[in-house]
Amino acid sequence: MAGKVQINKAHKTRFASKSSRQIHKTARTDKSRISKPTHNVGKAARHQRNKMVRDQKRAAVLKEKRSSSASVSPPRVIVLFGLSASVNVNELARELLKSLSPENADDASTTVSSPDYKLRATVLVAPHGDLLACMEMAKVADLIAFVASANTLCEEDNSNSYIDSFGTRCLSVFRALGLPSTVVFIRDLPVELKKRNELKKMCMSNLASEFPEDSKFYPADTKDELHKFLWLFKEQRITLPHWRSQRPYLMAQEVDLAVDDGNPGICTLLLSGYLRSRSLSVNQLVHVSGAGDFQLCKIDILKDPYPLNSKKDRDSMDSDHIHDLQVIRSLLPDPLKQEALLFENAPDPLAGEQTWPTEAEMTEADELRQQKKQKKKILPRGTSDYQAAWIVEDSGEEDSDSDDNDEDGMVLDGENELSCREDGTHSGLDEDQESLSLHSDGETETGTAMMDAENLTREQIEDEIRKIKEAHAEDEDFPDEVDAPLDVPARKRFAKYRGVKSFRTSSWDPKESLPPEYARIFAFDNFTRTQKHVLAKALEKGLVLVFPLSFNVDTFSKFSLSCSIKKHDSYNAPIKAKEDLIFHVGFRQFVARPIFSSDAISSDKHKMERFLHAGRFSIASVFAPISFPPLPLIVLKNGDGEVTPAAVAAVGSLRSIDPNRIILKKIILTGYPQRVSKLKATVRYMFHTPEDVRWFKPIEVWTKCGRRGRVKEPVGTHGAMKCIFNGIVQQHDTVCMSLFKRVYPKWPEQRYPMINA
Repeated sequence: MAGKVQINKAHKTRFASKSSRQIHKTARTDKSRISKPTHNVGKAARHQRNKMVRDQKRAAVLKEKRSSSASVSPPRVIVLFGLSASVNVNELARELLKSLSPENADDASTTVSSPDYKLRATVLVAPHGDLLACMEMAKVADLIAFVASANTLCEEDNSNSYIDSFGTRCLSVFRALGLPSTVVFIRDLPVELKKRNELKKMCMSNLASEFPEDSKFYPADTKDELHKFLWLFKEQRITLPHWRSQRPYLMAQEVDLAVDDGNPGICTLLLSGYLRSRSLSVNQLVHVSGAGDFQLCKIDILKDPYPLNSKKDRDSMDSDHIHDLQVIRSLLPDPLKQEALLFENAPDPLAGEQTWPTEAEMTEADELRQQKKQKKKILPRGTSDYQAAWIVEDSGEEDSDSDDNDEDGMVLDGENELSCREDGTHSGLDEDQESLSLHSDGETETGTAMMDAENLTREQIEDEIRKIKEAHAEDEDFPDEVDAPLDVPARKRFAKYRGVKSFRTSSWDPKESLPPEYARIFAFDNFTRTQKHVLAKALEKGLVLVFPLSFNVDTFSKFSLSCSIKKHDSYNAPIKAKEDLIFHVGFRQFVARPIFSSDAISSDKHKMERFLHAGRFSIASVFAPISFPPLPLIVLKNGDGEVTPAAVAAVGSLRSIDPNRIILKKIILTGYPQRVSKLKATVRYMFHTPEDVRWFKPIEVWTKCGRRGRVKEPVGTHGAMKCIFNGIVQQHDTVCMSLFKRVYPKWPEQRYPMINA
């Protein structure tokens, strides 16, 4: 064994690391790269990342705070709103302005600059009783200060007397618009400390439920109490509704008109104020609330009339008017980049003109015609190909009557399906039930069964219908019921209506038979993408502070808006569809004539509602200017002249922009069984001529007790008809037929409320 060296096997420790146990699986060249992992690397990285996020948030908050308190930010708008008519809000406004700037206490300006508080503010008083003025002030307010009087409770001894009826109505409107930061001032507290604290707690207890949870209550009787509020308000972070932060807006501090001598009837509107929220380009279009959309003629950037820290500049601003301020820079629009005032689409009268078909198209049409000749169908005259798709061949019974081939019908090729089905408003007509199974059980009654009713006069028929309706008064939960007229054929009176087999699943072409107004509105391929593009582009446009705006052109833009609205609790009068209403959508005001419909989530078709019902939300569709959701909505109804002002009719929000929304008006024709024989019944008073019965024969009928059936044939000469049902029909039942047609909003005759006021 000489010359051999003993090599012992390495000792395997019990606590060997994983890397040392797996080292034999690693290539020799990679063994030098293996090192013991550091278990704390992931934890340190997470700590570092969290610290970076906190620093970024802290920097953003500091930047926002500095920008809101610096001299370059616009003055904060404080709106004082009295909760009752007994509150002296004007006196409180004078005390606030005096506390902010004692040297300008006698000045009529509502905007002051306070070097002591390092704060600039505009104090506005909401006039009690003027709903429209209070709404417009709430739209631009940075802080709404609600003012309550402690003496009100002592005078009326009522816990709700702090807020009167007008205050309650305005509070609901403010909530619908979106409340900014809010505080509550309590005035007229007693001097004695004990009574003062008790009355203050009572006011806070009664009013706390009316305001947001973060609202603070301040006594506001003495100068020291107002000073305390101003110091806290200076450090307060202002919260604004989201819809206001996406759009640049200006609260006009001065308004003037410059008449154009060369063009009678045309003038230039001059507005001066601070630009807020976002930047504005001179090439953009602007909207003057209640007046319309305009182009900008010029923007003058003026020297700040209310500097915060520059005493020298303040002394130089002692001129009498803002128009005397120094113009730093003037901006003129670029004709190549300025947005055009083409808000209403110009329809092309030749857009629907067809060209001569090609040989391939003619060959394909011949082949289809040959295929359709194999089976023909009898349809009413004037029925289009699309309408024929809703009608199915009657295959349940062998009806070879010569009446089916009368002169009122026409022959149309092809097979279609029956097009009538109730939308689920009555019991027993679920779409998921089995298909209708009709049976023939013996001989049917002859036409002589109705001979006893054919000699009735018109007055006797109307009296008979009235008696039957009174007997069915308990079933008046069908508001869509209408009567076929006696003097006009039903096939002419309801020519635009059709049957729908399934309200949820049946197809309805949204481009079919559109009204002429649809050629004047715009349509987007992808509205969501357009909205993102416009809002992103608005961030790139830059501008600044104080300027007068000049407008010279007005054009009305239209689109189809869908708004979710609910009738206001304080409005008791009926709101009928297609009547003139004033819509406040964000900063926009316009007049519209909406139609109301239900909001069916699982269907692309929606049922029209003749009135806006209280207690639930409906969808209002209108022709209106293009706006980007989400936006709050306030609907006003004009009163009778100056005695009755505009009232809040409904509140809601902008839902979407969709011209393809299908709204169907539903009517129900009713008839009453005269003779019943198991599954068959003779029904009268739904129609008054046999020709009408044949016209509506393909449409399914149903009863209020849940039976479904079809029309077999007319009986007699007074419009009675023989029907077959899927069950035994009761004598007291009512036979119904549902018809639908598409409806559209009305084009408003008036554009904006201020133009024709």
